[in-house]
Amino acid sequence: MSDNGSIDFRFLAEPTDVNFGGKVHGGMVMKWIDQASYACAAQWSKRYCITVSANAIRFIRPILVGQLVKLTARIVHTGKTSMHIYVVVRSGDPKDDAKVVTNRCFITFIAVDEAGYAVEVPKFVPETEEDKLLESVVVKAKDFAKQLDQDFEDTLGWK
Repeated sequence: MSDNGSIDFRFLAEPTDVNFGGKVHGGMVMKWIDQASYACAAQWSKRYCITVSANAIRFIRPILVGQLVKLTARIVHTGKTSMHIYVVVRSGDPKDDAKVVTNRCFITFIAVDEAGYAVEVPKFVPETEEDKLLESVVVKAKDFAKQLDQDFEDTLGWK
């Protein structure tokens, strides 16, 4: 984990990761995203963390067996107990430095204590222009999700 709240996972896509079409299964990619973002959240908070939501998961390009896969998970916003993490997945030939973006998304975690209650997390302060832009995207998504929850409650009685 670097000082700026990011972590990288690197590994080769294996034959057991593919779907019937011969490409890495989307569910496998989502598992990797959850694992990388959990590691990022746990390192940031120094606590056990639970997934709250996965937003805007984009499947841009397929990942092939034998490609080197790199996931970068980084904190882009914190609330009192929540951590919002941006994950980018890249892949390519392991013999080549060039990697292309295959997936990206935002994952939200909360840190919990031993009894499962939410606990405060260290505050993230964006430093770079990119950090600030990503944080603004997350804040908009968070506001939209709150409005969506309210709409479900108001119109359908869902809580």
